[in-house]
Parts: sequence; structure tokens; C-alpha cells
Amino acid sequence: MPEKKYVKFYIQLALIGCSLVFAIPFIWVVVTSLKPVEQTMTIPPNWIPKTYYVQVEGKKLEVKKGIVTREPGAIVVVKDGPRKGERLFILDSQLKEGKAFLQVQIADNVFEDYYTIETEKVVPAGWVQVIEKTPEQYAKQALYWTFVAPGEIQEKVKLWWSNYPQVFAKIPFFTYAKNTLIICILGVIGTTFTSALVAYGFSRIQWPGRDFIFMLTLATMMIPFMVTMVPLYGVFRKLGWIGTLQPLWVPYMFGGAFNIFLLKQFFMSIPKDLTDAARVDGCSELGIFFRMILPLSKPVLTVVALFHFLFAWNDFMGPLIYLTNKETYTLSLGLQVFQSQHGGTEWHLLMAASAMVIMPILIMFFFAQKTFIQGVTLTGLKE
Repeated sequence: MPEKKYVKFYIQLALIGCSLVFAIPFIWVVVTSLKPVEQTMTIPPNWIPKTYYVQVEGKKLEVKKGIVTREPGAIVVVKDGPRKGERLFILDSQLKEGKAFLQVQIADNVFEDYYTIETEKVVPAGWVQVIEKTPEQYAKQALYWTFVAPGEIQEKVKLWWSNYPQVFAKIPFFTYAKNTLIICILGVIGTTFTSALVAYGFSRIQWPGRDFIFMLTLATMMIPFMVTMVPLYGVFRKLGWIGTLQPLWVPYMFGGAFNIFLLKQFFMSIPKDLTDAARVDGCSELGIFFRMILPLSKPVLTVVALFHFLFAWNDFMGPLIYLTNKETYTLSLGLQVFQSQHGGTEWHLLMAASAMVIMPILIMFFFAQKTFIQGVTLTGLKE
């Protein structure tokens, strides 16, 4: 008995370890959403959001890290020429007798020459450039920059919660969420009800050609979406639905082959004596369906609803094909547009938006997991 207890413990430990492995991508999304932009793509990856401080002329400045010097150099101020007054970092190999070798572009011509400079600070190899953060957290221009020894940089854990409000300023997140919820809710209602009705006909009613039609229904699962994509687009264009949300939820008002199969298998596990007794009492088929089958099938109906909700919430191809107006974009398409419309992706904001997109699914599964697991377990059991 003790050995069996240890075996069970190790199995549970292994399952927890596997769960943590699968959770790593989501953890990375959340962690990245709480970083400043300059810490999102560092190598090696930084798992803990931090902020850095240095003491400069008696002042404690919040800074971000820049380049690390590979060669010794100096911070200089140019005293003459077209770049007069500029503050630059120049390598020792470009310095000569109080002058610095600089490139100057005038119109389409590039001129190279030595210009007089004043040395502000000597910078040994291995020092780190630090750039003061402006009051606006992600402003492109810094107030002050310098080089310091690595040991002079103080670091502190800091979570940048301000990334989340910035998402709403960058994209119409609530509009995208509203469109996505409309598609998900209407699709869930339609596909759950119609699939259950069709599955009832396949599982509880005898009629000619039933098995052949059921096999034909399952065969439609083997047709790739790419085969039907162009004909469907033509149909929806004729109906005037391109650019609206209808193509993304109306087709699911007619059920789905996989959902029909799943529901049929569950309905077959319900004893026929119950429905036969109802028929003897004079109950119609629709009465049996609504009063007996549906109340007994809550677990599998939850599974079907959750599967379709997940599909519609994450669907990218459908919105990409049918939606042409930004006011009708869904979350998946809106995030892709946000990523592609900037010259450089603002990963911290993209990850914050992605975390908000993922969170409703996790919350829904957390509250529905008991019913979901029960529905998956019971589906397919025979009488």
C-alpha cells in the first residue's frame, strides 16, 4: 500500500510538471505585458520586469540600458563644423589630438573630416550606456544619456501596469471585444440548438436513410475550409454580407458535423425506456427533446458551447476574409492589424492586449471545467 501511495504521488507530480510546461507561454505573455518596451526582446530573456537607477551628479535617475561598449572611447561635445554642439560617443580609434573623425551628410553628399571636440567623459570598454526615462514612459527622446560602470546600476522589480490602459488608447479594444462577443454568442446559441436537434433525429428517431445521411454528414468534416472558401465568399457577396458580421455567425445556425456527432453519441447513452415511456404518455418528439433530452444533456451541451466559443473567439481566417471595415473587426484581426501598422511592434502593448484576450477563456474554463470534463467523459458511453 505505501508503494502505491508513492506511485500516485509521483504521477500527480509529473502531471503538475507537464501543466507548468504548457503554462509557460501564457506566463511569458503576462510577464512581457508588465515590462517596458526595451526589456521585451532582450537576450537572454528577462523573466522579471525591472527598472534601473543610477546616481548622476547627486541625482537618482530612472534609466533604461543601452549599448555596452566593446572598445574604450569618450563622450565628447563637437566644437566646430556642421555638427557643432552635438554630444556624441566616439571610439578611441576615431580620436586624434583633440579632434574626432566624423561623417557629415549635406544633401546627397557625405563628407568625412576631423573636427575639434571637447572631452566630457572617458569611457572604458565594458561600460553600459544608460538613458534617462522621460516623464512619458515610452517617449522616444531621452532627457539625458551617459555611460556608467555596470556596478553603478541599481535594479529594482517594477511592474508596468500602465501598459494596459495604453492598449485602449492605441486600439478600439472594446469595439473589437463587442464584435467578437456578438459572433461568439449568436454562434454558440445557433450551433448548440440546431446540432442538438439534428443529433436527436439521428439518435432517437427511426426514419429511412438515417444512417446514410449521418455518414454523409460526418464526411463533410473531411472537406478543408480552403475548398469551400471561394464559393462561400461568392454566396455571401451576392447576399451583400461582405463587410458585416453575418458570414461569421449565420452559417453556424445550421449545426456542425462534429457537434452533431458528439451530441448523438451522448443522446444514445440516455436509456430509451425514458423516451418510450414519454411517448406512451402521449408526449410529442419535440416535447421529449425539450423536456427530457436537453435537461439530461447539460454536460455535453456545455462542451459543444465551449468548443464553438473557443473557435469563434480565436478565429482569424474568417474575419480576415469577410470583414473590410475596422469598426467590425474582431479581437484576433484587430491585434494583427495593430502589430502590422507600426514600423516596430510595441511588444509590451501587444502582449497586454493578448493577455486580456486570453483571460476570458481561462475564466470561462475555470468555472465550467467540472461540467466540461463530465461531458467529455460521458460522451460515447453506450447504454
